[in-house]
Amino acid sequence: MKTVIEEARVFSKSCADGSRGSHDWGHTQRVLALCLRIGSAEGADLDVLTLAALLHDIGRSAEDSSKGLVCHAAKGAEMAWGFLEGRIRRAEILENIIHCIRTHRYRGGDAPETLEARVLFDADKLDAIGAVGIGRAFQFAGEVGATLHNPFAELEKTEPYSREDTAYREYHLKLSRIRERMLTVEGRRLADERHAFMEAFFNRFLDEVAGGK
Repeated sequence: MKTVIEEARVFSKSCADGSRGSHDWGHTQRVLALCLRIGSAEGADLDVLTLAALLHDIGRSAEDSSKGLVCHAAKGAEMAWGFLEGRIRRAEILENIIHCIRTHRYRGGDAPETLEARVLFDADKLDAIGAVGIGRAFQFAGEVGATLHNPFAELEKTEPYSREDTAYREYHLKLSRIRERMLTVEGRRLADERHAFMEAFFNRFLDEVAGGK
């Protein structure tokens, strides 16, 4: 398994070279670290988690280049299957890894059913909130050419990958709701603190852009 993990690390890093900074190799490394932390607390299979974390975003560049038309989780699961088939002999392990990747997306239609899939889901979401999540939200907004803030926009009617896809839009429509979606005990514990920090930041942000502070 050690050899497969190292090969997956190299493959994942090569895929990340074509991704935007908000979903780069650093994101994968942070998700891996969170997976190992949560997985250890929850009693998950750490080898499955390591491979799933390393490969979870290998389809990201396809989603970015299509401006969201391609689901990176589905694309990544397809790519991961091609990479791991022949390297992982036990079918149940291979299927679990692919399931983890396919179900890790917040807006995905498939629910994480295994413990390892729930851990990956939580780890990926934790990297989207808190201080790191705030930084990534502004980074992504810059990548798609969004404004800093538009107080007159009706956020529910705005489009992703557009000038209105601001960091605050991401917070309002998605990031503020992540804590409620956590699937593990350890994930929820970590999410509580990150959520509180993020909520305080965006409240201050709105005050400042309105000239109130």
